[in-house]
Amino acid sequence: MTQPRSQPPTSSQAPSPPPSPPRKPGQGAVPQTIRDLIFTLVVPIAVLSPNLLGSGFSVADQLGGGTQGNVRAYLAAALIPVVYVAWDLIRNRNVSPVALLGGAGALVGGALAFWYVDGFWYAVKDSARSYLLGLAFLISAGTRVPLFRIFMDAASLNESPDKRALTQQAMDDPQIHRALANATVVFALVDILSGLLNSFVNYQRVTAEFGSDAFNAQVAEVNAIMRLPSFGISLLGVGIAFWLLHRATVARFGPGASLLEPGSLAGRVGQLAPPAPPTPGQAD
Repeated sequence: MTQPRSQPPTSSQAPSPPPSPPRKPGQGAVPQTIRDLIFTLVVPIAVLSPNLLGSGFSVADQLGGGTQGNVRAYLAAALIPVVYVAWDLIRNRNVSPVALLGGAGALVGGALAFWYVDGFWYAVKDSARSYLLGLAFLISAGTRVPLFRIFMDAASLNESPDKRALTQQAMDDPQIHRALANATVVFALVDILSGLLNSFVNYQRVTAEFGSDAFNAQVAEVNAIMRLPSFGISLLGVGIAFWLLHRATVARFGPGASLLEPGSLAGRVGQLAPPAPPTPGQAD
């Protein structure tokens, strides 16, 4: 019987650090995006590779070799992005809702690294963050605070208090709240779709036994293959969600109104009261 094994998160599941405040001129030589790619994709793939760039060098060999060395290399590849995300949060003191959501996802990914499975269950595990996030968003769509609202809150963080108040008041409007719920459902479904695609690719390509050189090499390959498609699918989901929200905002407050431009809401929010429901027995 095949023993369960541990596997590093695939590219679609590798936690991505939350956006950090704009860097001041001359503050750091490496752009944030490049640094993110290095620590969440390039370094993990290098750690997993049993023959780095054809040089014969293997991190697993340096960590003891054999099954133990491969398991340790797998854990290192899975935890390096988690540590990087946590360091980025602490360094930038970023406590926005989006940052906290990213941090929570990183912690989930780190914890799952210690679930040693392969085959079907590895394919499920590697997409678990997408499934859990999608489920949380779906549930929130039926509450007073659809989770897609956190993206709108983050977008207005740098605005003045008066403009932020306009955005909040607009999002409290029943028509806009419905649009936020719809956007949340779209985001959730697209994230789950991304997870299903990632699981399918893992199930097809990660077939070796956990703890072997081949297993780590296959996981590294899927990490590289899935990063761009996963990013594209997520971008599509966010784009559709924002489009639904923008369309509802224009329908409610008129042409030119946008939640991303609070100034465009001035003089419009609060001016259009929703129609009062008919009272029982009211004549036609």
